[in-house]
Amino acid sequence: MLINNVDYHQILQFSHHGLVATDKDGLVTFVNKRAKEILQFGRKKVVGTPIWKHMPQTGKLVAACLETGKPQSGSQVFGKHVNLVVNINPIKKQRKAKGAVCTFLTMDEFEIIAKRLKSFSSLDKQFQTVYESSSDGIWICDHDGKVISINGASERLGGIKRQDIIGKNVSDIIKSGLYSNYVTDEVIQTKQPVSQLQYIKNTNKTVLCTGIPVLDDDGNLSLVVINERDITQLEAMKLQLEETRKERERYKDELAELSMQELRDQKVIAESEQMQKIFRTALKIAHMQVTGILLLGESGTGKGLLAKFIHNSGSRKKKPFIQINCAALPENLLEAELFGYEKGAFSGASSQGKPGLFELANEGTLFLDEVGDLSLPVQAKLLKYLDDHAVMRLGGTKPTVIDCIIIAATNQDLVKLVEQKQFREDLFFRLDTITINIPPLRERLDDIFVLSNHFLQEYNKKFKQKKMISPLTLSLMQAYPFRGNVRELKNLIKKAVIMSEEESIDAFILSSIGNDVLEEWSQTKQTEKEINNLVDVLATLEREMLKTAKRHCRTTRDMAKFLNISQPSVIRKLKKHRLAPNLINKRIKE
Repeated sequence: MLINNVDYHQILQFSHHGLVATDKDGLVTFVNKRAKEILQFGRKKVVGTPIWKHMPQTGKLVAACLETGKPQSGSQVFGKHVNLVVNINPIKKQRKAKGAVCTFLTMDEFEIIAKRLKSFSSLDKQFQTVYESSSDGIWICDHDGKVISINGASERLGGIKRQDIIGKNVSDIIKSGLYSNYVTDEVIQTKQPVSQLQYIKNTNKTVLCTGIPVLDDDGNLSLVVINERDITQLEAMKLQLEETRKERERYKDELAELSMQELRDQKVIAESEQMQKIFRTALKIAHMQVTGILLLGESGTGKGLLAKFIHNSGSRKKKPFIQINCAALPENLLEAELFGYEKGAFSGASSQGKPGLFELANEGTLFLDEVGDLSLPVQAKLLKYLDDHAVMRLGGTKPTVIDCIIIAATNQDLVKLVEQKQFREDLFFRLDTITINIPPLRERLDDIFVLSNHFLQEYNKKFKQKKMISPLTLSLMQAYPFRGNVRELKNLIKKAVIMSEEESIDAFILSSIGNDVLEEWSQTKQTEKEINNLVDVLATLEREMLKTAKRHCRTTRDMAKFLNISQPSVIRKLKKHRLAPNLINKRIKE
């Protein structure tokens, strides 16, 4: 058929697109001139032969089109010599596919056309910007492992040029020895992400490679994207972090040592971990000049000592430390003592008036012991000071601004007192900025040992004595409840040094605490049988002495010296009581 002397055959021959037509069996029936140029057929006979013989990938798409009768549009085909963008449409007659028409452009031609579109140009620019600015190397390969593109970071990591790499198969690059291994083949085989470490010979670098498969709509592998990350920097960061961690630990150890040195300088005895932690906290708040510190603990646990320690550890240590026991004075006298009074304020008042403890503690520390015993009116005036930082003397008309650290202490349950309306809730919260709970002595057995020796040395020196105490007695003392806490222990040692007629104070101490100790043991120490005979008592005492020695000695030699027995005896007794070093305490080594 002619149209203005031009037939359809001529139109198809001179089309800009490559065109190949097949029959229903996939045999080529027509090839235009542009298709022959693109596919480099030359004089090869193509018509009458199967299309997949010349175009394997396109042939699969033609077969799918003929079988389903559906077009295959926009497919990317990567061949040995050229990459194509292919559209395949069925030739139908009476709704059945009688053949197929393949039209295609080279990938380069398609990109030139696509890039003319403004939207594509913008997206491509964004992609290229991200692609080239990435600090990680990026490789893009086709489904056979042929390199399509690499970015600048890959060039720098590998010491390569992209023009020397693009178009080559990754397996050939590996064979050249440039890379130790690569993930592309495994990704192609498994269609799963794969990560491997690889060594790059040119740059002497180790990189982490991650290959990601890109699948088409039918689940077939389309591309492989490989990400390279230089882990040399990561290793350097890891080493730097490790050095930072070690430096931090060193500073932490130095601070802990400084804290312990400060404790020693102030003659504070704290062997147990609980008390060391408490004093470290006290040091921190002392250096920060925190006010509103609440000390809780049983009577005799050392709340007053801790308050003095906080004062002496801060920048106000050269300023006054004023202490008052709020339970020791009646309400009217306590108020006058705390806030002072003007002359003539009440009957019997000094003619010159008197400053209160708040005024005396100005720029220093005021320690309110047994604060739970304050009356509600005095609590109200204390709260007002905490809010305004000013006090007014009894009978006075002008407030005085006071700057002092307030430390309060009590052995009572303030929360319970608040619930019973015996202590103001608002005052409780104002005093409760920092709360420190001091455990009773019976809960920190290590402190009994060191405190006993400390008080023994103190009173030996004071009373010019040379009294001694045995490890056995120390073990027994650690089983004693000490309901009066440190105060009771101190008085016990003092009384023993003064009253004992012998050089050893063991007998005096045991006569003072013996019954309570045996009662305590019978309730808490016995696990399998009752202590009701001498053999059981001696065995229990021996076990307790060994446990005490283990807490304070590093080796079995030290334990033998501590217990005044031979080293083999120590080892034998440890095994007897199932306290063998390799089972209980790994610190004890030979």
